[in-house]
Amino acid sequence: MSANPVPHVLIVDDEADMRELLCDLVESNGLRATAVEDGAAMRAELRNGSYALLILDLRLRREDGLALARSVRETSAIPIMILTGKGDETDRILGLELAADDYLMKPFNPRELLARVRALLRRAGSEFASPRAARAESSEHEIARFGGWTLDLTDRTLRDQNNQPCALTPSEYTLLEGFHRNANRVLTRDQLLEYLRGEHSDVFDRTIDVLILRLRRKIERNPGHPEFIRTERGIGYLFCVQDERE
Repeated sequence: MSANPVPHVLIVDDEADMRELLCDLVESNGLRATAVEDGAAMRAELRNGSYALLILDLRLRREDGLALARSVRETSAIPIMILTGKGDETDRILGLELAADDYLMKPFNPRELLARVRALLRRAGSEFASPRAARAESSEHEIARFGGWTLDLTDRTLRDQNNQPCALTPSEYTLLEGFHRNANRVLTRDQLLEYLRGEHSDVFDRTIDVLILRLRRKIERNPGHPEFIRTERGIGYLFCVQDERE
């Protein structure tokens, strides 16, 4: 069996010094890094390379970083970390709601950035990012079905009633898996945060609202009146399904 490939991180920032700093940080911790300065170069890299994570500055001089993040999310479930200035609260919230998996404010602590990078890689299933042993290869998959959806808990994928894949970000998948493993049981926000947080991830309270909003848009027939992810006011959330496992 061949060794697991080292995760490759794509960095998009129009400041040369910042690109160099981010590359040095990522590579000094055993990961690969490629840095580009604009959206055109980013799209070319994503088309031609295999990347495990995208780090994207929202405040590019000639482009809208939020629009770039949205365009990536339309075609890919790659984890996205956005970098933003302290005054960009609105952009940060919009970025998390529409595209990104995490954010970090500039200037950032290098240790915090690396911890968040590893957390995103771990949630995406990268063996490098986690000290746990790789899952054994097997032809048997743990399958769960609900309301026409098929959740493959081995491959970490979701398919609709027509067997078409539904693109989930790593954070969205992790939350959906947590819901399904606790189906028909009310989970508090603290329990959901703990499930997402893992060993190193710095997840904040707003993340739950964002991910539930995004999951409802993807799996509910009417996100405004959810059938699966129901709000239990004052308590938390209930994943209401009739579970069928294989």
